[in-house]
Amino acid sequence: MTERVFNFSPGPATLPLPVLQEVQQNLLALPGVGASILEISHRSKTFEQIIAQAEENIRRLLNLPEEYHVLFLQGGASLQFSQVPMSFLRGSGRSADYIVTGSWAKRALAEAQREGDVRVVWDGKGDNYSRVPQPGEVQIDPRAVYVHFTSNETIQGIQFATGPETGDVPLVCDASSDFLSRPIDVKRYGLIYAGAQKNVGPAGVTIVIIRQDLLEQVPDNLPTMLNYRVHAEHRSLYNTPPVFAVYIVMLVTRWLLENIGGLEQMHAINRQKAQMLYDAIDRSEGFYRGHAQADSRSLMNVTWRLPSEELEAEFVKQAKEAGLHELKGHRSVGGIRASIYNAMPIEGVRTLVEFMEHFRQKHA
Repeated sequence: MTERVFNFSPGPATLPLPVLQEVQQNLLALPGVGASILEISHRSKTFEQIIAQAEENIRRLLNLPEEYHVLFLQGGASLQFSQVPMSFLRGSGRSADYIVTGSWAKRALAEAQREGDVRVVWDGKGDNYSRVPQPGEVQIDPRAVYVHFTSNETIQGIQFATGPETGDVPLVCDASSDFLSRPIDVKRYGLIYAGAQKNVGPAGVTIVIIRQDLLEQVPDNLPTMLNYRVHAEHRSLYNTPPVFAVYIVMLVTRWLLENIGGLEQMHAINRQKAQMLYDAIDRSEGFYRGHAQADSRSLMNVTWRLPSEELEAEFVKQAKEAGLHELKGHRSVGGIRASIYNAMPIEGVRTLVEFMEHFRQKHA
């Protein structure tokens, strides 16, 4: 087998090795089927069982109440930026509240502003998007149709420890980069959406969790493919879904349940990995400078700068030579970014920390 590197890509991201091995073993023909997952019909009993198992795994991991629907859609979180306000804000005569914590929240805001009145209830621009708001800093309009926030900003490397309190106003969350990385109280949310390609699968499928009362509010005059209710009524099979991507989601969520032991255990592992990196930054005597403020540090995306852009380029180059790939920060902010999603093993983070110390001793 070709030697695998440690892939710190922000997404599509590294997948669990046991999942990849199972896919490799069964790619030519699924057991008892005689055809590849890439070839089977989405109307076959085999795929109906796969998509049902994927949903059941997600329900078990999140302890999901019955009044929530799980949808497997397409278009990524970027389509959800539009579909959410099209479904609930457009024509409502009310406003939606948006918490703006970074690059992805800004994109969601821009799409919502096309559909109706939007109120920015907090914007982290003044702090260069280095933190999430404290509870007392966000004042929600009790008449808002919903409150939208981004639970983890991959580019800036900041994350909410818990979602904002919104009272009776439905809470909508873009959880693309920390979905299934830790337990959450789903009952606090009206709608959660997440592109799968960070923590739960490959690119191509978007997972939406929506509460029944919100589903009933979706207007009938939306395009069919943008109507959550249509997808719920057809169990995500209204049109051809991304069959292979859903299959991988089923395998990854099974890995979370059976190999990891659930989200409490996954959260503990993720905290351990992140702490190793933040400790390396904090003890570097200023050579590595973290972007996020301490109480807003992400467990998924660790971001930092070096004394110069030249050193950052050299860091990325030498890291790649050492088998540590995709560490260059986002083009909009620069620096270094290590994305350490669920499937990144502790060994990968340990190897990166050792490289960081070696590089610092050589260049400080």
